[in-house]
Order: sequence, then C-alpha cells, then structure tokens
Amino acid sequence: MKTLVCYFSAEGHTKKIAEEIAKNLEANIYEIEPEKPYTKEDLDWTNSDSRASKENDNPELRNIELKNLDIPNWDEYERIIIGYPIWWGIAAWPVNSFVKSKDWTNKTVLPFCVSHSSGLGDSDLLLKDDANAGDWQEGIRFYQDAPVAKIKSWTDSL
Repeated sequence: MKTLVCYFSAEGHTKKIAEEIAKNLEANIYEIEPEKPYTKEDLDWTNSDSRASKENDNPELRNIELKNLDIPNWDEYERIIIGYPIWWGIAAWPVNSFVKSKDWTNKTVLPFCVSHSSGLGDSDLLLKDDANAGDWQEGIRFYQDAPVAKIKSWTDSL
C-alpha cells in the first residue's frame, strides 16, 4: 500500500514522530507548512494576545493559508497518515486547512496527534468531518517524547 505521512509540527515534536513513522513504513513524507510560520511567541497559550490564543478565541481566524499544497502523485497514495499537535483539545488549525484542501476519496487515513498532556479528544472525528470522504480510522495519541519502541509497535500493527 503506497503510504504518505503528512504532518504539521509547531515545535518539532510531531515532526520527530512523523519521521519515525515514515522510516518504519518506508513511506514518503510531506510537511504541512503555514504561509506565515508560528513563532514561539505566537504559540504562547498563556498570553491572550498571542496569535494562537486569538485564533482559538475567534474560529474565523483559523483558516490558515498554507505553503505548497502540490503533492506529487497524490492520487497514487492509498494510505495517508496525518500528524498534528493538539491545540485546545483539537487538531492544530493548519491541519484543518490542509484536510479541507485535498480530495480524500479512496484514501485510508490514520490520524495521530502529539501532546504533552491532552488526549486525542474528537480531533480525528472533526478532521474526518472536514474531509467529507475517505476511510478515516481511529486516531492515536503519542506523548511528545514517545519512545521509538511505542511508535514501532503502532506502525507494525498497521
């Protein structure tokens, strides 16, 4: 099954896990990148004036423009593994923008989130709703410093 690992990583934790997943599955990898990258100050959830806090408070600000959305041979991928950090109990909004931009028909999708303390919540179900197509599987949550053995166990189970 031709597999692509897509991920958004604000602080590098999701990137590390996505790279391990791609290595284990011998899959291609694609980074979801906002046109305007998030800085450390943007991500300060304790500051009500930070970019992420403002976007959280106003869902109209969550339609994040993304860089290159052209994924070569998108139609050839049968399985998409999509990774993201959890922000306020849901997928980081650049991922929603990505999901809305693609045709998920005939794709098996396996979401994974990365978090220090939050669980998966309904993030996988909300992304499935945004996609309007595809065979979305139940997601998995990895701790931000997940051991390689845990990641391998999950990829071996696929």
